[in-house]
Amino acid sequence: MEKTKNRWLIALAAVGIHISIGSVYAWSVFTNPLIDQYGWDLSYVSLTFSIAILFLGLSAAFMGHFVEKYGPRVSGIVAASFFGVGMMTSGVATTLESIWLLYITYGVLGGIGLGIGYITPVSTLVKWFPDRRGLATGLAIMGFGFAAMIASPIMASLIESVGIPATFFILGITYFVVMMASALYLERPPEGYMKEFAQVEKKTPDLSQLTANEAIKTRRFWLLWVMLFINVTCGIAVLSVASPIAQEIAGLSAAAAATMVGIMGFFNGAGRIAWATISDYMGRPNVYTTFFLIQIAAFFALPSITHALLFQIALFLIITCYGGGFASVPAYIGDLFGTKQLGAIHGYILTAWAAAGLVGPILVSWIREVTESYVLTLSIFGISLVVALVVSLLIRLDIKQLKQTNEAQQETREEQLTS
Repeated sequence: MEKTKNRWLIALAAVGIHISIGSVYAWSVFTNPLIDQYGWDLSYVSLTFSIAILFLGLSAAFMGHFVEKYGPRVSGIVAASFFGVGMMTSGVATTLESIWLLYITYGVLGGIGLGIGYITPVSTLVKWFPDRRGLATGLAIMGFGFAAMIASPIMASLIESVGIPATFFILGITYFVVMMASALYLERPPEGYMKEFAQVEKKTPDLSQLTANEAIKTRRFWLLWVMLFINVTCGIAVLSVASPIAQEIAGLSAAAAATMVGIMGFFNGAGRIAWATISDYMGRPNVYTTFFLIQIAAFFALPSITHALLFQIALFLIITCYGGGFASVPAYIGDLFGTKQLGAIHGYILTAWAAAGLVGPILVSWIREVTESYVLTLSIFGISLVVALVVSLLIRLDIKQLKQTNEAQQETREEQLTS
């Protein structure tokens, strides 16, 4: 018999993939060098990042079934190929000084690699860790959150020493090797893995075992989609304008605001592992309700917080909830729909991220231009979080109803067995 692999090494391989693709969050390091060297407008350069996030969401949605059909190893190799080649050919695009080619290489090819790479290890880890779903998925997605902290100084140093095209070549090769090595170790757990635990010890059994196409026909799927969409929209909007908001409201200097943005990267990553682990004990519904309560208080308080330290603490809290929302959602999907097609369902849910990635930054910029203030922006996001809070309570009704149905069916089965 083949020896069962170490599940903690499987988790490490998942982190390897996520820490590579998470470097997309360090895109802003390229912004000024690209503008200075090639004379491209800021909006054109920023569009590269938006295209990558859009294709992340689209490829996660459309390739979820591919991940379930062919398994994590093949999916991981495909992700490594798209992301690695996307980065390397971005070197070609910048050598040719073509922004349109950069949209295709980094935005489309890299974005497809991002989407497949994001969902591949997560669905696998949930199956390897039926006892600690939140912790396992939090570990991988933490890598995505921390990646920018690791990648940013390396990217900046490379751009300065070898130039922009060579930086893309070096990063592309490095990420391809790391992702390929990680993908080759990934595999599904053997049949019946931790079956004893899953059947006997699990306090909260999965509410159902649905395929992805069955899941999207349920109300609870769309309630979960709305919660993630609002959580990401608010978080990504704050991330996109954190520095100017801090300078305008709390009076931080440009240098202090830049430092704050770096620290936010830490809280983005730490929030993912912390909240996902807490969700194993509190339960996913309670964690999401807590996210929205914290953020409602923070968003409505921010415009009146002029004390620099308190203002930053409020922002850091928001960012932990932003990261925590990503990390807790795969485990929540497992609880609600089972693990039969978790990767595909996760892919569908991540379309909320793609939509939020477009809506959040555009909305915050538009309101700022119209009102010449961030105060109204923060209030609008605060109101949207009240809607998310209501949705987090509504989904509990579906969960309660499903539990009652399951209990009734179980009683019927037991009666049939005894009669």
